[in-house]
Amino acid sequence: MYLGIDLGTSGVKVLLLAPTGRIVAIADSALSVQQPRPLWSEQNPAQWWQALEQAIACLRADAPQAFAQVKAIGLCGQMHGAVVLDAERKVLRPAILWNDGRAFAECAELERSMPDAQQLTGNQIMPGFTAPKLLWLRKHQPKLFARIACVLLPKDWLRLQLTGELVSEMSDASGTLWLNVAERNWSLPMLQACGLGIAQMPRLVEGSAIGGTLLPALARDWGLQTGIPVAGGAGDNAASAIGVGAIDAGQGFVSLGTSGVVFRVTDRFQPNPAQGVHAFAHALPQRWHQMSVMLSAASAFGWVTRLTGRGDEATLAAEVEDDLTPAQRERAPLFLPYLAGERTPHNDPLATAAFVGMRHEHEAAALAFAVMEGVAFGLRDGLEAMAGKHAAADEMTIVGDGARNDGWVQLIASVLGTTLRRDAQSQSAAALGAARLAWIADGGDPATLCRPAGATTRFHPDPVQAAVAAPRFRRF
Repeated sequence: MYLGIDLGTSGVKVLLLAPTGRIVAIADSALSVQQPRPLWSEQNPAQWWQALEQAIACLRADAPQAFAQVKAIGLCGQMHGAVVLDAERKVLRPAILWNDGRAFAECAELERSMPDAQQLTGNQIMPGFTAPKLLWLRKHQPKLFARIACVLLPKDWLRLQLTGELVSEMSDASGTLWLNVAERNWSLPMLQACGLGIAQMPRLVEGSAIGGTLLPALARDWGLQTGIPVAGGAGDNAASAIGVGAIDAGQGFVSLGTSGVVFRVTDRFQPNPAQGVHAFAHALPQRWHQMSVMLSAASAFGWVTRLTGRGDEATLAAEVEDDLTPAQRERAPLFLPYLAGERTPHNDPLATAAFVGMRHEHEAAALAFAVMEGVAFGLRDGLEAMAGKHAAADEMTIVGDGARNDGWVQLIASVLGTTLRRDAQSQSAAALGAARLAWIADGGDPATLCRPAGATTRFHPDPVQAAVAAPRFRRF
C-alpha cells in the first residue's frame, strides 16, 4: 500500500493506493484560513498537523488492515507558503499563504535589485511567491527575520514532522523564486537578494526520489513498520498531473479548485513571464511544465453561494441548471473573478471582483451563472497567455472540487474549445499523485503507474454555447 498526503488550503486529504492501482480509502479533515488584515492570508502549521492526524485516524478506522501495509508515503500540497523556523526548528509565526497579497511593494524592490530574476526563475515576481514574503518579513518584522534558520514550504513542514528532515523538491521549490528552474538547484543570487543563504534552504531532491524516512516513534503510533520512505513529493498541481497521468510533453489538465489552473507538461524549460505564465519543474526528472493561475475559481462559487443565502453550492448550481433560460444567460451580468487579486495574465494583487451590467431582473441564479462564466473566461485568459488561442490539447482532464458541477464543466469546455474528461479519481488527483510518487520512490515505473484513468464522463464543446459565450468574452 502507498499513502498519499495532500495538504490543501481548505483541508488535508489522505489516500491509500493498492499495488493494483486501486484507491482503497480516502479521508480528509477541514482547515480554516485566517485573514487578520486586508490582503493577508495565513494558517498556523500546528493546525495542519492536527488535521493530518485526524485524517489518518479516519483512514485507519476505515481500512485498518490496508493501512498497516503502507510501504511508502508521498506528500503534496499548497505552494508558495512561507513557514519560517528558528535554530531549534520551532515555527516563528503563522505561515503566509499562496493567496496572500501583502508583499506587492517588495516585488518591485526585488525587481529593482535583481533585473535578471525572470531569466533565472522563469516567472514574474508576484506577491504570492515565497521570496517577496521574506522581504516583507525583513522589512516589517526584522527581529523575527533575524532569527530565521530555515524556510520551508507547507508540505515540507509536514515532512519535517514525519521524518525530522529538512527537504524539499523541484516542483514546489520552483514557486519560491529562489530556484534556478532550468538547472533545478537553488539560486544563490536570488537568495542573497532576500537576505538569505543556501544554509537556510532545505536539501533538494526530485519528487520521485526518497526525501526521508518515517520517524520510528510515529511509525509505532500509527501501527506501521519502521524505515518507511517518504518521497520528495510535489506541489499540488504537479501532483495532480501525476495523478491524472500528465507526464509527457503536451499533456495537461484544468483544475477547478480554490484557485483555477491550466497546466501543460513541457520537455524543457519554457518560460513566458511577460504573460504572467509560470514555468516550473515537474515532479519527475527532466520534465517541466507551464501553468496559468487564477486566484479565485471554485472559491468564487462558494462566495456567491454565501452571498445569495443559499444553503449549499449544490442547491445554487441546480437553480442555474434548472431555472435559468438561455435568454436569461445571455442577459446575465458579467463577473470579474478577482476576489483575491489575480496572477495570470494580470499579475495584480490589488485587482478586485465586480458584477457588471446588473439590473432589477437579476436574481441568485443569474449571479451564480455570471460567476461560473467569469471563472471560465479567466481560465481562457490564462490559456491564451500560455500559447495563444490554440494552446489547449484536444482533450484535457478536469480536476478539483468544482469539477463535480456538470453545468460548469460543460461551460468551461465550450469556452476553452477543448474536450474535458472527468474520471472517478478527479477530486483526489493530487493525493493520488502523491501516492504514485511514493510508489515510484519505492521502485515503481512512472510510465506504467502514471497512466490516465478511464474517463467516466466527457464534456465536448457545445457550438451553440460557444457562440453565445464569444461576444460575452470579448466584453469581458
